[in-house]
Amino acid sequence: MKKIHAVIASSNPAKIKAVSTVLTELEMAFELQSLETDSGVSAQPFSLEETRLGAVNRAQRALRCEADIAIGLEGGVYELEGVLHLCNWGALYSESGELYTAAGAQIPLPKSIADPLRAGEELGPIMDVYAQESGIRHHKGAVGILTAGLVNRDEMFQHIVKLLLGQYMLSGDSVACASKHL
Repeated sequence: MKKIHAVIASSNPAKIKAVSTVLTELEMAFELQSLETDSGVSAQPFSLEETRLGAVNRAQRALRCEADIAIGLEGGVYELEGVLHLCNWGALYSESGELYTAAGAQIPLPKSIADPLRAGEELGPIMDVYAQESGIRHHKGAVGILTAGLVNRDEMFQHIVKLLLGQYMLSGDSVACASKHL
């Protein structure tokens, strides 16, 4: 079976762990490279569309490494019925240029977090203050804090990575993936 060369478009440990865990669970032979890429969107994406675009841009820019697949994961927020929600998107580009996208968990944000976001602050630093911890975005994430640790950031992103890889495997774009798992 061909070894898959995958690039995760981030140096964030939670995102790297999510991709590595899923590839390992699928028993795929893989080489995983981490590459920090620019999302091309605001530092704090503020809509479903902007968050999705950030993931797509990251994956597209990471594919330049001549990988089989490149995965971009992006967290953001969006407003629904006057309530700010956490959202997460992923994108996978294949070497043939096919794009696959998927969204993940969404959860409403408390007013004490939403108000500083609306004032222009970024979620990561807000969560550090809220949880009285440092570097929340690199492990638990906002979702980990807001679910009392029942779902951490890497677990949330694992779900998105599975949605992306599932589409990729079914597409016929990856003979190595499809032959092993279908």
